[in-house]
Amino acid sequence: MTTALPMPGTHGVPRVDEDAPQQTKKDFTSDQEVRWCPGCGDYAVLAAVQGFLPDLELRRENIVFISGIGCSSRFPYYLDTYGMHSIHGRAPAIATGLATSREDLSVWVITGDGDALSIGGNHLIHAMRRNVNLTILLFNNKIYGLTKGQYSPTSDVGSVTKSTPVGSVDRPFNPVSLALGAEATFVARTMDSDRKHLTTVLKAAAEHRGTSLVEIYQNCPIFNDGAFQLLKDRDQKEARVLNLTHGEPVRSGAEHVVVRDNDGTLSVAPEADADPNSVLVHDAEADDPSAAFALSRLDDGSMTHLPMGIFRSVNKPTYDDQVRAQVDGARSSAGGPAADEDLAALLRGGDTWTVG
Repeated sequence: MTTALPMPGTHGVPRVDEDAPQQTKKDFTSDQEVRWCPGCGDYAVLAAVQGFLPDLELRRENIVFISGIGCSSRFPYYLDTYGMHSIHGRAPAIATGLATSREDLSVWVITGDGDALSIGGNHLIHAMRRNVNLTILLFNNKIYGLTKGQYSPTSDVGSVTKSTPVGSVDRPFNPVSLALGAEATFVARTMDSDRKHLTTVLKAAAEHRGTSLVEIYQNCPIFNDGAFQLLKDRDQKEARVLNLTHGEPVRSGAEHVVVRDNDGTLSVAPEADADPNSVLVHDAEADDPSAAFALSRLDDGSMTHLPMGIFRSVNKPTYDDQVRAQVDGARSSAGGPAADEDLAALLRGGDTWTVG
């Protein structure tokens, strides 16, 4: 039987047969009770993922979701795919091993701002640096939710939490800036309540071959309710969000655009006053991530000028493809299957030691 051509990010992953019944959201919904707090933004993200997974036309047994520890890390239980609720902060490391050893799998990482950027920070940046073929969804609610409300690496300065009763003095991470600094090949930002935008970004991330990092603003109604409320008010969103569309000027609403100043920095100005030659046209496919990084720095934490969308999407060799090529090359130069026999002989060889 013939199957559809694979998307770039799912090359080598078995696909459903063309004459098989069309998959639906129900096919990707497990029988487990969803156990998040009422009003949690995770529900919207789960519904969006369950809704678009059928569009990938991949076999469910070849899709894997790996999570760390946190509220978002319950995600694998609620999808009827393979999955693993792993170790705090170590999901990218486990996913790297899986993606490298199993080309036939579409591997996803579900993590949160605490799980990914605190104990898991080292694993996250190296997965992005290596460009492992992973799709990483980073749920950012600017708080530790599972452990009941301590401040996180993305909490705003001055945040009053259970662990900072007089206000946090830490400067928060900007996850998009961090990802671009690690030269991740796909970096995007979206929000739980914007279903259309969220789905569009998730599809693009899934289609990308290499590490895709998607920061998802996600509301925690219990410990940090309303953290992104300004972006949920239609008028405020129109004025504050800088929409990133490849090949188009970066603008907010109908009146303001991003311009490059004489010193090379970026700022937001009324379009009526801007020199047309200084208006920034977004190039998500630029090999140099500097412009994308500069865009990410327009957000100072106040959400006055907040870029949303795909910051970067470039094609680079992936870590797992290169490792597999090295292994195949070594096996070929050693005589193909004979190399496996040599390895078995080595493991059963006479160089042994008796301890004790």
